[in-house]
Amino acid sequence: MSGDTCLTTTLCPAAGSKPKTCSFKGGSLGNKYVRLNVGGSLYYTTVQVLTRHDTMLKAMFSGRMEVLTDKEGWILIDRCGKHFGTILNYLRDDTIALPKHRQEIKELMAEAKYYLIQGLVDMCQAALQDKKELYEPVCSIPIITSPKEEERLIESSMKPVVKLLYNRSNNKYSYTSNSDDNLLKNIELFDKLSLRFNGRVLFIKDVIGDEICCWSFYGQGRKLAEVCCTSIVYATEKKQTKVEFPEARIYEETLNVLLYETPRVPDNSLLEATSRSRSQASHSEDDEGFELRDRVRRIHVKRYSTYDDRQLGH
Repeated sequence: MSGDTCLTTTLCPAAGSKPKTCSFKGGSLGNKYVRLNVGGSLYYTTVQVLTRHDTMLKAMFSGRMEVLTDKEGWILIDRCGKHFGTILNYLRDDTIALPKHRQEIKELMAEAKYYLIQGLVDMCQAALQDKKELYEPVCSIPIITSPKEEERLIESSMKPVVKLLYNRSNNKYSYTSNSDDNLLKNIELFDKLSLRFNGRVLFIKDVIGDEICCWSFYGQGRKLAEVCCTSIVYATEKKQTKVEFPEARIYEETLNVLLYETPRVPDNSLLEATSRSRSQASHSEDDEGFELRDRVRRIHVKRYSTYDDRQLGH
């Protein structure tokens, strides 16, 4: 037999037999093989491997601790044998390839702690920390469950807010052929923007609103703009719901809302540049009597489409 060997056989003691306690004379065996039964898994290894490091195994096999043996001479260790082969490999080489899954690394670390193998414990802890950082979310997106929750989130936020409302089930008409694709594009753009600006903007999702797909933009607790991506197509036989993807407009309003990062009210000139035309603004101020920064820009993309003159069946 060459090399240290692990047997997968499960060792069952004979009926009525009892383990014997003895003091193991490790020094007299040198590099000879010893037989280990770890939780039913059988291993062959040498005393030299078991006593290389200052661990509990060294104490067991250097005569400092009593060990249990069965009538056939197998030394009994009352632990799970699943990772004991990895333990032996670490004792031989001072390094191993750790398992890929966190749960298995945790199991291996528990065994390493039991056998007092501090170097392997440190390896497992470092690997678990790396995996935690690898899978730690970049940003968290709140999902609105009630109007009160939405109001509280927006009013308490110290950052501008971008909200995406999407409610696929809220529709009394059938969808056009590419509506689902456009709805997915809106959701994907929301995810991209949230990853890019999560430190500067609070992104929230709403899945209970009245619209099918609508973007809302808030600054200092006030709604500044709205981009509705839903339109209605009046077809020859029935009405159809169409979802648009105004990507450029959404990007523009997201950049505009960054003007509200600071606590102070932004310049009126900046607000005017990102709002309606100057002539519309002047007319609105004269007639309605409120300032430009208090308005909400509502953009409805093709809210009503033209008559569909395609022939039936196409």
